[in-house]
Amino acid sequence: MFYNTEEKKKYLKENLSQKRYQHSLNVAAECRKLAEKYGEDPDKAYFAGLLHDVCKELHGEEQKLLVLESGFAVCREELETRSLWHAVAGAYFVKNIFGVEDIDVINSIRFHTVGRAGMSRLEEIVYLGDLISADRNYKDVDRMRKIVYNDLNEAMLEALRFSIKSVIKKNGMLPLCTVEGYNFYSRLLKEEKKK
Repeated sequence: MFYNTEEKKKYLKENLSQKRYQHSLNVAAECRKLAEKYGEDPDKAYFAGLLHDVCKELHGEEQKLLVLESGFAVCREELETRSLWHAVAGAYFVKNIFGVEDIDVINSIRFHTVGRAGMSRLEEIVYLGDLISADRNYKDVDRMRKIVYNDLNEAMLEALRFSIKSVIKKNGMLPLCTVEGYNFYSRLLKEEKKK
């Protein structure tokens, strides 16, 4: 499939702040590297990473309207957490405005903030690429980068653990799909260790 990234970059440059645009480029580059390492289509991963925050800087009400129009299954905790709207809105936007039909790309954008059980390889790559992109500088980012490039399943469990701790610290609400994702990867690693 052909991914028109130059056209999408132009759109992002015109509609995002310089900082958010640079973050999008960094995530896209990270996703390409991860795709090459883990056997996913690098161009597809770059494209999904590039567009993951396409709706991040839309006004809150615009984001919420897109979430409600999307028809995607969205739990109450997501609806009540403004910082999560952009992912659902972005997935709907790329599908309906950009005409992206690839469900894997759509889901990669949809779940890049909350995660879920049974994520596809591309979904994992975008979720983790966003977490370890070059502009990230949180306390344990170097440790997280090492884990991501060592074992994808372990990285997903660690990333979900990190996300859950962060939400709890802020007295936020945990979407059910995040908890299910944590349980899924926890079980997966236990099964791997038994082998």
